[in-house]
Amino acid sequence: MAPASKADRKAVVDAAAWMFNVVTSVGIIIVNKALMATYGFSFATTLTGLHFATTTLMTAVLRWLGYIQSSHLPLPELLKFVLFANFSIVGMNVSLMWNSVGFYQIAKLSMIPVSCFLEVVMDKIRYSRDTKLSITVVLLGVGVCTVTDVSVNTKGFVAAFIAVWSTSLQQYYVHHLQRRYNLSSFNLLGHTAPAQAGTLLLVGPFLDYWLTNKRVDAYSYNLASVTFLVLSCTIAVGTNLSQFICIGRFTAVSFQVLGHMKTILVLIMGFFIFGKEGLNLHVVLGMIIAVVGMIWYGNASSKPGGKERRSLSLPTSRQQKHGSLSDSNEHDGKV
Repeated sequence: MAPASKADRKAVVDAAAWMFNVVTSVGIIIVNKALMATYGFSFATTLTGLHFATTTLMTAVLRWLGYIQSSHLPLPELLKFVLFANFSIVGMNVSLMWNSVGFYQIAKLSMIPVSCFLEVVMDKIRYSRDTKLSITVVLLGVGVCTVTDVSVNTKGFVAAFIAVWSTSLQQYYVHHLQRRYNLSSFNLLGHTAPAQAGTLLLVGPFLDYWLTNKRVDAYSYNLASVTFLVLSCTIAVGTNLSQFICIGRFTAVSFQVLGHMKTILVLIMGFFIFGKEGLNLHVVLGMIIAVVGMIWYGNASSKPGGKERRSLSLPTSRQQKHGSLSDSNEHDGKV
């Protein structure tokens, strides 16, 4: 009875974590779209720096209140993470500017196979045939939904390549650092958010000027734009935290695969808000395929052998074999 209760409790917490991430991610997309399209605040990198500055403030308050315990993250690991994370943010912004929307979406989809590759090489993860097929179905469905015009140029390809690998490495390290140094999501954010805020607020205004030919200090601030700016920063705290919670509880691959549900929800909300001119048969078909793939992935990856870490040693006796099987269920098992 106790194991079942524990499993039920875990399922509830997992579902709550995913819901938290979906709500905050979709919310920040809508707010940022209004901020940039309606009020002309096109300084994406600086905005991200403000997001992390707000997150830093939140972690400082929680640490002062005693909700976050002191922890240690080696400086080389922190610098490595910040490097990947900032290249991810800058790379995605530059990729969006230099590439067609279609190629930008293809680049985002390619993060799933890259994340799989990192888990196979770095963590010795083994995927079952059903898990691999379900990932392929998700990629196909989201691709049908989102990929339209596709044109490629050299500098756009380089930007997309950097964005894909840096984002995949950043998400891999979220899971890796939490596991290796026994850090909670709050603890890891407490280490990384200040460094990201400082570097992005330092580089952001110059990068945004290069991308938009506009200066953030010359922007015409008013009550409405500042309200949306504060709202964006507030929601971003939840987005950053929920990402660390989800990747920490699952893996970067699961976060990427199931995270495409947000893409589907954004498309659906766009149809309701902006009209149904974009709603056609191939988009609806793509949504159905993607959702089927996500359900299949959740089922396939949770089964024994669906997604496991390979054991590094082979048992030499029957007793050792039973012991290693027990250990692998507890420590390796499903990830």
